[in-house]
Amino acid sequence: MKKNKGKRLYWRRLDNSAKIFPISAGKKYSTVFRLSVVLKEKINQNVLKKAVIMALKQYKSFKVRMKSGFFWYYLEENQKSPIIEEEKDYPCQYINPKTNNNYLFKVTYFENKINIDIFHALTDGNSGSVFFKEIIYNYLELMYPEIFIEERRSRKINNTEYDTEDSYVKNYDRKAKSNASSKKAYILKGKKIKLGAVSAIHEIINLEDLKKESTKHGATITQYLTAVLIYSIYEANYKNNKSKKPIKVCIPVNLKKYFMSKTMSNFFSYITLVVNMKDRNMSTFEGILDFVKNDFKNMLKEEEIIKTMSANVKLGNNPFVRMIPLELKKLLVRLSYIEIRKYTTITFSNIGRFGIIGKYQDYIDYFLMLIAPESIEKIKCSSCSFENKMAFTFTSILDDNNIQKKFYNFLQENDIKVEIESNGVLDDISTKVK
Repeated sequence: MKKNKGKRLYWRRLDNSAKIFPISAGKKYSTVFRLSVVLKEKINQNVLKKAVIMALKQYKSFKVRMKSGFFWYYLEENQKSPIIEEEKDYPCQYINPKTNNNYLFKVTYFENKINIDIFHALTDGNSGSVFFKEIIYNYLELMYPEIFIEERRSRKINNTEYDTEDSYVKNYDRKAKSNASSKKAYILKGKKIKLGAVSAIHEIINLEDLKKESTKHGATITQYLTAVLIYSIYEANYKNNKSKKPIKVCIPVNLKKYFMSKTMSNFFSYITLVVNMKDRNMSTFEGILDFVKNDFKNMLKEEEIIKTMSANVKLGNNPFVRMIPLELKKLLVRLSYIEIRKYTTITFSNIGRFGIIGKYQDYIDYFLMLIAPESIEKIKCSSCSFENKMAFTFTSILDDNNIQKKFYNFLQENDIKVEIESNGVLDDISTKVK
């Protein structure tokens, strides 16, 4: 962070990954993700606002607004107060700075649920969850100060501000070469929901059942769910459309597992599974799962992760790209993104377990994560877990729930307990199991 001596405002550059988001984002492609927590009681709006303000004092990297320079956007200190409102929009909508006091995140609530929608230029899902947990801790401590006296004291002593370094630039390899697939992906078929609505279907999975079934197949939970997702796409959407293009699944990867970093900025990469459904055994779940396990093993090697990350850093650091004025960058990026999006069928992001300490757990039911779908990648999937519940979420602009239903049925048929919650845009799927 750098000081502006005149106004005493700090500012910082966007990290390498974040540079592209404000250039490409808009109402049709929001690049916003949502984290939600379902508590066991209704939310107090005034207390929630105090909790957010307290969290911003701890994590100043979120107390910023976006500004445009000649070549790139940058972040500057935001001196306004955050706006806390009751939820009234569809999830993961474009965050209009003019109606949000210029913040790049938006906190809303509904009954016993707290949401935070975050523009990806600010941070990624894992760092966003750190800030979100701080809001939750503050909220519960303000609601029940006598219960959390000791927890609050010990937590504040150990809770130090993370840094905002660009961990991409610090860790990339200039010599690494990417092995990205050049094949265009199968694009999900079907009519879109009218009036810009977004369907959110949450499949709340019994984690013990899921672990048992995954272990039986020698797979991790992420591998197992990825295979179920591909199989569901094949059965419910791909099979009847006679496509020759592969199903390509993008899986974000938390780079903090591979490098020493405490940054609160973006620090993630991704792997892309290219599943040629015409290949032998790809029409069966077992064949798909074997493929997924093998591909995960090969692509999650550190050298492969570095290749993908480094290719993106080199593009952002290219002298020619850096010298293009911002207004021209916007035009070029938006044109290229129309083409780039055709290389992914679906994204599945699993941010893993929400680790909540001590007594705070008693007030929480479960967590959710949602990712914004868009015109080409019409469904996106995400998951997170807390205690014995994993929430697998489909956010969709398709006007049918055939893939979601197939996914649900498959888990049920394999003795994995699943409960359904949704925002009601599409028909309920839990009553239609065959």
